[in-house]
Amino acid sequence: MKKTITLLILTTAVLTIGCSTINYAEAEDLSLKIGLMPAVDSAPIFLAEEKGYFAELGLDVDMQIYRNANNRQTALQSGALDGAITDLIAFINNVNNGFGIKITTSTDGSFPFLVKKDFKEKDKIEIGMMKVSVSNFLSEKFLADKYELKKIYIPAIPARLEMIAAGQLDMAIIPEPMASMGELRGLKKRFYENKDEFMPEAMIFTETALKNKEKEIELFHRAYNKAVEDIKKDDAWARKVLIARLELNPKIEGMIEMPEYHYSRVPSQEYMSEIIDWVEKVQNEIIDVKYEDMVERKFNK
Repeated sequence: MKKTITLLILTTAVLTIGCSTINYAEAEDLSLKIGLMPAVDSAPIFLAEEKGYFAELGLDVDMQIYRNANNRQTALQSGALDGAITDLIAFINNVNNGFGIKITTSTDGSFPFLVKKDFKEKDKIEIGMMKVSVSNFLSEKFLADKYELKKIYIPAIPARLEMIAAGQLDMAIIPEPMASMGELRGLKKRFYENKDEFMPEAMIFTETALKNKEKEIELFHRAYNKAVEDIKKDDAWARKVLIARLELNPKIEGMIEMPEYHYSRVPSQEYMSEIIDWVEKVQNEIIDVKYEDMVERKFNK
């Protein structure tokens, strides 16, 4: 009798453990809400979803595409998003103002300059950009030693594109793939060598998400890296996904200047210091943030 009872208990225990193991994965709610911009930085994330890499890991990623950076910022600060792709200029200002966010990986963008039709070389040019932004930072970095820059502040990228097309600006820095939409309209793209190892953009997550959704963020970066590996081999699918997700003209597929994509990594302290120095110069204020307070390395490959 004792043997029968013992056997029943052991059998029940094994079944219970087995069932709990199976149901645990099914019951676990692994989800993230992230904000993306209409730029080539987003390609690995789009591709990871398209190829089912998030789903394979049991992760549900809700992606919101923001064509207005201010709306993305509002969503982050209100807690509507766990993370987002953002530019490092905005990021530094946010951290300096006390907003709890950290970089989990640098992202890879492509920033050509669109030049108006029939542009003739001259010493002084009118160039469209946002004031405290990547467009201003990169315009100075790539063009300040070549031209005297008359900066025209136009926050919205579509408005900048229209002014270039109308010949009201000499140049404007427009991120890919939107720059290729301008090229389709007869504008020329110019590229300048980026001597830095990084671009001034990154994937960030809120401190709340980093605390409460560490597993989800780890899975996100695992899928991201898998997609990057695919793009390194052949970027054709990534081009198609970008065009489909951003609802762009398929004719630009072969025109998009794709960047060299990297596995998850945080920008160096030296590069962040360069960005901080520039922000301090433009805003005429001291930025008091420490490098270690800006980055989270645990998700790097």
